[in-house]
Amino acid sequence: MLGLGLLGLHELGTWGWRWLAIDVVWSLVGGLFIGALLGTMIGRLVVYLRTRHQEAVGLDEFLALGLVALAFGVAQLASTYGFLAVFAAGLALQRVKERSRSQTVPDKETADLLDKDAHLAQAIDPDLASAYMMQAVRGFSEQLERIAELVIVLAVGAMLAYIDVDLETMIFLVLLFFVLRPLSVWLGLLGAPVSGDQRLLIAWFGIRGIGSIYYLMFALNHGLSGPLANQAINLTLSAVAASIIVHGISVTPLMSLYAWRQSGKSRRSDSDDRRNEIR
Repeated sequence: MLGLGLLGLHELGTWGWRWLAIDVVWSLVGGLFIGALLGTMIGRLVVYLRTRHQEAVGLDEFLALGLVALAFGVAQLASTYGFLAVFAAGLALQRVKERSRSQTVPDKETADLLDKDAHLAQAIDPDLASAYMMQAVRGFSEQLERIAELVIVLAVGAMLAYIDVDLETMIFLVLLFFVLRPLSVWLGLLGAPVSGDQRLLIAWFGIRGIGSIYYLMFALNHGLSGPLANQAINLTLSAVAASIIVHGISVTPLMSLYAWRQSGKSRRSDSDDRRNEIR
């Protein structure tokens, strides 16, 4: 939003007050609040219906889709960030627990049904309902994510023939992969209990796909046009394509090297412990 404002495509306000108050503070806080509220309310409602009334069982795929659409839509209507709202909704849904552990003994018909259907038994059990719901929703979300990734890869591949990779784009990619991304990861992980090897892996492997395409389309829909729009399209599609190729090739050897280094550290630690015991 700041970039669009500097280009004259979005109102920033005097000295940027509107951008700071609306696009930063309200959009961040409001998006997180809306998502957390909706995720908690819907999660508790579903768990309550399942554990107390044996209703709303199954169709967890539609629960995930509905929560995504509801959180994103409400956040957009409130002029907050839909991405953050969906993230907060998923996190809140995952943290929903059935507080009451007491439940009346099921009658004979319900008991027979539970014996026949283990999934239903887990779905309506007070101790397992939350975990069962999250496992089902998470499994569907992962499948949906893979489908979306496939669509993005196909779309990017189909559009590569229409972009022009020049020297400026190559310089940008080098800066993005080897300077901007590592620097942002280093700043973001300050004080975090992360090892040096993990920092390097996080700095190298970045998710540049659906989010990049989303923000590109966002800028285009807000008036970005002309040579600057063509440059933004070139940079975005080139970055996504380069990420797919470079990270796809390097992921297996780098993760194998990381596993080997971790096993070596574990062996040295065990050896040190045995020497200390002998002493």
